[in-house]
Amino acid sequence: MGNSKRLNWVDSAKGISIIMVVMLYASNSVGKNTGDTGFLHYIIGFATPFRMPEFFLLSGLFLSSVIMRDWKSYLDRRFVHYLYFYGLWALIMIVIKIALFSAHPVHALSLIAWSLVEPYSMLWFIYVLALFSLTAKIAYSLKIPHWAMLIGAALLQIFPIQTPSYAINQFAEYLIYFYAGYVFAPLIFKIVQYFLERPLLSIGSLFLWAIINGALVFSPSFKAMPASFEMGFAALPVLHLGLALIGAMAVCVLAAFISRFNLMNWLRWIGAHSIVIFLAFGLPLGLSREILLRFNLIENTGILSLVILLIGLVAPLILYWLVQKTGYGKFLFERPAWAHILGTRGSLHPKLKLNTCPAE
Repeated sequence: MGNSKRLNWVDSAKGISIIMVVMLYASNSVGKNTGDTGFLHYIIGFATPFRMPEFFLLSGLFLSSVIMRDWKSYLDRRFVHYLYFYGLWALIMIVIKIALFSAHPVHALSLIAWSLVEPYSMLWFIYVLALFSLTAKIAYSLKIPHWAMLIGAALLQIFPIQTPSYAINQFAEYLIYFYAGYVFAPLIFKIVQYFLERPLLSIGSLFLWAIINGALVFSPSFKAMPASFEMGFAALPVLHLGLALIGAMAVCVLAAFISRFNLMNWLRWIGAHSIVIFLAFGLPLGLSREILLRFNLIENTGILSLVILLIGLVAPLILYWLVQKTGYGKFLFERPAWAHILGTRGSLHPKLKLNTCPAE
């Protein structure tokens, strides 16, 4: 399978992931305000075992091509990169939501300081992704065997880690998926290619998986509450881990299958720009929700959640288009030279001699 096809299905899988992420925040935030549930709650309920695991698995797929780089260039690409966008957008969101809209500048300052220690709002994903990248590099440098890291990460997920730190809790919950994506990337590509060459097997397998996943999620005691979920058997330790990994692979196979059709190019494009959506969807989603609820423009919780979902997806892409068109605000989605480690590619002095791997 060529690189272009690999990237096509990976981008399509990222597109599915980012849609599910925005769907979660749209349905839960509307449910919290209305005290009701809609049809999106049940879609998200079905996807709960694999929704975030798949995102992290995809994030680890191409780590092997950069992890052998020297520490400086690796940290710039896989640690500072994420922290720049996390810090920038945490600052933007706190200033707009707390300092301006809520008129609490002092509280905003405290949140800005606290966001250095604890990830702010939905930006926790990028914060934790930086920690995962750092962990993988340390393990690589210390020559810790993959099997030891995988077992340790799996145990962190299986046994509930509940600390006062949200960052630590999320780190423990999702490290296994990032590391599995990194270690098993060649196998994942082979599995996807195998199913890609067998369309009928792909359809049948996906159908069977959907039935099993749905049965385990919705029985015996699934509850779709306005802002949270209680799964059935799918919540059981070990089984939950298995469903997450299988579900993540199912999304990859589904993404590869639908990537065959030009009609689905929009999904691939969304996936290729998923970081844009992830960074910027929170503000338009929240603003549109407040306007629609305040004026009672849509009464049905499901339809209201769907409209807010679409706004959350489209608004960041419009902003990105405007930035690219005008040339203003590129720092929102492109890291400027000053935000690179000195001497790395893209920094203020990129011509310094580096011992880096030429492959991306």
